[in-house]
Amino acid sequence: QVQLVESGGGLVQAGGSLRLSCAASGRTFSSAVMAWFRQAPGKEREFVARISWSGISTYYIDSVKGRFTISRDNAKNTVYLQMNSLNPEDTADYYCAASWSNAGLTYRDYQYWGQGTQVTVSS
Repeated sequence: QVQLVESGGGLVQAGGSLRLSCAASGRTFSSAVMAWFRQAPGKEREFVARISWSGISTYYIDSVKGRFTISRDNAKNTVYLQMNSLNPEDTADYYCAASWSNAGLTYRDYQYWGQGTQVTVSS
């Protein structure tokens, strides 16, 4: 059984930084495509970033390019999301997701999910 456990969320002022972590267990982490999604109150879950199994290929939505960085450590079975220059529009619950098949940019492409970690950015 695959488990994904996020951590690192919290309250931060605009312009600040946070680093989210997602620890995976239960399946070969190094062969999974990993992604981060977020969901703000009253809005649909939104793709944020994706990283290939090797870590070589990454993809971001336009609104976070240059501010967020997704990375992974396959030796630690962990994926990270470094978030800099945060603004109130980044406020949401952030979810880690994993796929061992073709993984696109929608939540339907991912089979396993963490429980989420809350990020609140104050102005």
